[in-house]
Amino acid sequence: MRSAKRPLSLRHALALGLLQGPTELLPVSSSAHTELLPWLAGWPYAELDGELRKSFEVALHAGAGAALAIALRRELMQDISRIDRRSAQVLALSLAPPVVVGFALRGPIERLFGGPRSTACGLAGGAVAMALADRRGRTAQQERACTDAQPRDGLALGLAQACALMPGVSRNGATLTAARARGFGRGTAHALSWSVALPVIVGASALKGWRLRDVAPEARAGLAVGGASAFASTLLSARLLRAGERGKRALWPYALYRCALAGMVATRVRGSH
Repeated sequence: MRSAKRPLSLRHALALGLLQGPTELLPVSSSAHTELLPWLAGWPYAELDGELRKSFEVALHAGAGAALAIALRRELMQDISRIDRRSAQVLALSLAPPVVVGFALRGPIERLFGGPRSTACGLAGGAVAMALADRRGRTAQQERACTDAQPRDGLALGLAQACALMPGVSRNGATLTAARARGFGRGTAHALSWSVALPVIVGASALKGWRLRDVAPEARAGLAVGGASAFASTLLSARLLRAGERGKRALWPYALYRCALAGMVATRVRGSH
């Protein structure tokens, strides 16, 4: 059984869990916020045992994944009921790249590209790509619908999800970028993004849940607080964000926010040298 070198603060766990919901649903990278908020705020998060941090992040994603499965259950059942050969191919090709890259390269990616500097680069680079793809989108008469999605579109979405394993890129942002670049309308891009993401999020959370089995007793309270608050914030965020017309809005405000956050990190890094 692993023991924590430093205990996880419950108030920090609560704050990061509450932040998980909106950042999971918006194209701003939830993992980047989990990495950067403690660093910018001066919390001793980086001093925690590495395995404890990984377990805590699994708890956050597990809570968010469970909430998304509940919030999007109707859409999920509708997708299952309408599945045919074309849509099955789209889904399979959207899942293959993140699964393969996740199993083969996730460890090296985390070791080579972890840290505030790389995360800021991912935020800024993803923001530029997202804004450009959204800007060059077609007119309403030319935009493609969900039923127009073909296997090559599924592969593009899958490659985007694989790229999102890089810190700061954002799974939601990457798939929206790919969908808009492929000519899908904003609302359709959001629908495609979540239809291909939910199996990845839920599956990854379930497969990595073994990390939570042998956590030291003194660390369990922090993981429980983080997971529960992530579940609550994701469920609430899903209901609030889906109630409006968010899916039809331009993506440049999110790109601007990402660049601003990356700029804050760059300023802090320069100031520390």
